[in-house]
Amino acid sequence: MLEKEYKYTLTDNFTMEKIVDDDNVNINHIVVAPGASVPVHVSNSHVHQIVVRGVLSLSLEDEPENEHHAGSIVAVPFNLKMAIHNRGKETLEFFVVKAPNPKNMPSTKSI
Repeated sequence: MLEKEYKYTLTDNFTMEKIVDDDNVNINHIVVAPGASVPVHVSNSHVHQIVVRGVLSLSLEDEPENEHHAGSIVAVPFNLKMAIHNRGKETLEFFVVKAPNPKNMPSTKSI
């Protein structure tokens, strides 16, 4: 078999798991219950958030929040403060693709 298969958790419970971490890319899987959020942080690479379930409420650099629904891919530039919330009634599930891998990026700013 030439391909490599990666597994991720099928759940409605809060989950933040690293799925792929190789020289080229970092892929994380995140599940957020209604009313919960991801800790505020700074984008440590060029980030693409792939929303597969629910609504992702995203604020960058203290700007007003924008909603991104399932079926959306949201691109976030490097080194921006991010606040992610699930303000909806459905579980939020999304994948985060970081390229290049953050270990190959410069340090980010402090928040």
